[in-house]
Amino acid sequence: MSANIESVLNETRVFKPADAFVKQANISGMAAYEAMCKEAERDFEGFWAKLAREHVLWSKPFTRTLDESNAPFFKWFYDGELNASYNCLDRHLKTQPDKVAIIFEADDGKVTKITYQQLYHKVCQLANALKAHGVKKGDRVLVYMPMSIEVVAAMQACARIGATHSVVFGGFSAKSLQERIIDAGATEVITADGQFRGGREIPLKAAVDEAIAMGGCEKVKNVIVYKRTGSAVKMQAPRDKWWHDVIQGQADTCEPTWVNAEHPLFILYTSGSTGKPKGVQHSTGGYLLMTILTMKWVFDYKPTDVFWCTADVGWVTGHSYITYGPLAVGATEVMFEGIPTYPDAGRFWKIIQDHKVSVFYTAPTAIRSLIKAGPEQPKKYDLSSLRILGTVGEPINPEAWMWYYTTVGKERCPIVDTWWQTETGSHMITPLPGVHGLKPGSCTQPLPGIIAAIVDETGQDVANGKGGILVIKRPWPSMIRTIWGDPERFKKSYYPADFKGKYYLAGDGAAVDEDGFYRIMGRIDDVLNVSGHRLGTMEVESALVANTKLVAEAAVVGRPDDLTGEAVVAFVVLKGPRPSGDAAKAIAKELRDWVGKEIGAIAKPKEIRFGDNLPKTRSGKIMRRLLRSLAKGEAITQDVSTLENPAILEQLKQAT
Repeated sequence: MSANIESVLNETRVFKPADAFVKQANISGMAAYEAMCKEAERDFEGFWAKLAREHVLWSKPFTRTLDESNAPFFKWFYDGELNASYNCLDRHLKTQPDKVAIIFEADDGKVTKITYQQLYHKVCQLANALKAHGVKKGDRVLVYMPMSIEVVAAMQACARIGATHSVVFGGFSAKSLQERIIDAGATEVITADGQFRGGREIPLKAAVDEAIAMGGCEKVKNVIVYKRTGSAVKMQAPRDKWWHDVIQGQADTCEPTWVNAEHPLFILYTSGSTGKPKGVQHSTGGYLLMTILTMKWVFDYKPTDVFWCTADVGWVTGHSYITYGPLAVGATEVMFEGIPTYPDAGRFWKIIQDHKVSVFYTAPTAIRSLIKAGPEQPKKYDLSSLRILGTVGEPINPEAWMWYYTTVGKERCPIVDTWWQTETGSHMITPLPGVHGLKPGSCTQPLPGIIAAIVDETGQDVANGKGGILVIKRPWPSMIRTIWGDPERFKKSYYPADFKGKYYLAGDGAAVDEDGFYRIMGRIDDVLNVSGHRLGTMEVESALVANTKLVAEAAVVGRPDDLTGEAVVAFVVLKGPRPSGDAAKAIAKELRDWVGKEIGAIAKPKEIRFGDNLPKTRSGKIMRRLLRSLAKGEAITQDVSTLENPAILEQLKQAT
């Protein structure tokens, strides 16, 4: 574990929110934000209890707010009872049954809209079908589906009957699926025949068949298959059943099953440092509260908004900001099946124009891929409906931030650069659009009630300006409760003995500047130690991408070096064609000199490798573990079935 990371990125630009925006914001102005922070400081439990009573509907009101007696296995609102689906659907049936809940745009451009009333009936029919299969409170249901209204209905149906869902991203392999079915002990699988992405059909049911055939999945009694592509699939009776058949004749109302606030709403598997996936378990009450609050605070939700989060439901962003948060506040949201560059790189901008999206939330990786397509694409579309932009998934480099702010937002839309994790359940450190002046590349300050700090290896706070380890000092309602089936791994991973088991270890390096603004500098294990200097990989990446003339995208890793301890290896996608020979050497030298000028000679990459793109999962996440193996010259032994572009690995083996 590393601390005292040197922050070398010097960003001084500040973009203040417009007065008119501040006036209408749900949290309006710095004084209002500071008052909320002080209230949380003064009466921590009272602060959260008041919010939970105001924003969540309880079937049995809680009388206990926080139990810290068995730390770090904290409990929130733990004698209260509620139902997540009731909070997302039933609460709107009297006030706005005919409001559109989801606008779904398919890969081929076909648009389907569903109202709150219609979604409620769809969810209830599937919930009744699951009950008819014997699925009961506490059972685990594995969901492996394309982006669709049906995947939201599947998750909500599980929540409605108290079953715990575990969604697996549709890009994962049969082996990954099998591991998750076994680990979760799933008794039911909900899938589809296939999915469409970028004009291509990708089978799903076949992967489920393969996963179950591998063995160890004997608990699975039923597989429900939604017909999406219409391609022929093998159906094994009596296990496999079509979605449209199982809901046939089912009532379109279903009484919610009331569960304890601590009842596991879902298990979501995330990569662990060992390579074995970790089943992050989230509660119902605390998780739901914070998805609602962050919709209202961070996205400044208004009933007239059209909200679009571009994530896949297979990741936590899709859970919190597609399936639960937007529906719990009664929003109209866009869901999209495809990819940002199909049929061309104007797809995102066309969707914003067509559906009059007002709040747009996407990943820096997507932004950088759209920058590569050129500034003329967004200019072809009417983006005047936008009022807030957001980013999620990784730190955004200042150059991409500026492009997003100027080219997409026309310098009038605040950008909420949100820092959070699968384990945190909801946003933790982020600008509030009516409060904070924005610094490109900074996620600004923690939300009210989130007690964050930067510490060294001994858990001592470090001075502003010094890098260190990001920790959260007090529990919060939407936090991970445990790793499914492995409480010891939970304690070791997130509440290590180095910090006396008191602080949540985020695993990220960060620094706080003189204004109290946080800058995330990459994972602790993505910190390079070059000649005794600790550098965050994100800062070297930002320096490379700052060369807007040449570089479209960059990823930086370290490899062992006899002279300097570690050497910087950069994988670079250029704006022009991939060079070779002397041309590649010349560009590599130019980029090394550029990094030397931007950061200092210490950060110059020892090696630069050029590729047409970077190895990414189908959700757009760069697989840095593969890059580390390539940099070290190791054979690739990891599963690469989740890669969008496995062939790229051959290109990136070549050093310049």
